[in-house]
Amino acid sequence: MIPLYDSIPSRTTPLVNYAMIGVCSLVFFAQLADESEGTAPLVERLGMIPARVLNPEEPIQRLERIAVVNRFGQIVEVVNRPRQLASPPFNPWWTLLTCTFLHGGWMHFLSNMWFLFIFGDNVEDRLGHVGYLLFYLFSGVAASAAHLASDPSSQIPTIGASGAIASVMGAYLLLYPRATVVSLIPIVFILQVVVLPAPVFLGVWFVLQFFQGLGAVGSLQTSGVAWWAHIGGFVFGFLIAAGLCTVGETRPPVQARRPRSQQMTAYRYRR
Repeated sequence: MIPLYDSIPSRTTPLVNYAMIGVCSLVFFAQLADESEGTAPLVERLGMIPARVLNPEEPIQRLERIAVVNRFGQIVEVVNRPRQLASPPFNPWWTLLTCTFLHGGWMHFLSNMWFLFIFGDNVEDRLGHVGYLLFYLFSGVAASAAHLASDPSSQIPTIGASGAIASVMGAYLLLYPRATVVSLIPIVFILQVVVLPAPVFLGVWFVLQFFQGLGAVGSLQTSGVAWWAHIGGFVFGFLIAAGLCTVGETRPPVQARRPRSQQMTAYRYRR
């Protein structure tokens, strides 16, 4: 499900949300430049590697496939050679935060920023600029910690703002239970535009993450997705928002506007 827009207007300009999107964008373009120059990628230095966080003195190595060619330029052999990953310029525990500003590719980057754009402004509207900034940063660390606890021996760099954004989505669910989300749902070659209650959209998303996370526990195969960072981030955001509402540290909610379309619309997708 791809969210297109929600029914909650924002009373203030989401300066912090825009700033987070801007910082992630700058870091992503720095990653692209870093890789094009052949230097040690930022992912190695700033990504969160659980084994390195818990054992800072232990070197982290990765096997690289290197092709051996003959004088005619033909590949005659492919060998695996270990290469030590670059170390962070600070204590590895800080990578629980720095990893949230890195992304693994264009789709990873664009999808994360779009979800943050859709849901982040409304959460910032309720928490205030400073409160939202602290919430976002601590949420990213909490999500990274959840992944660290789920796979402490992993030597794979963990990157992405997904955990922090999952916290934003968890807070949104608590703060706007009556909101609706206009969503794009691809079904084979048909794109369905559907108006969904926010609890349905966010609930389905969380259930999918939860069962994917359960399937990843003890599995010898990895999907490349830090499911427990998503799960931990979502729960953290929901609980923090609930606590802030309990003590009265949130602004009053705004009235939801009626979506531009209340009916399901189908568009045929042609390749």
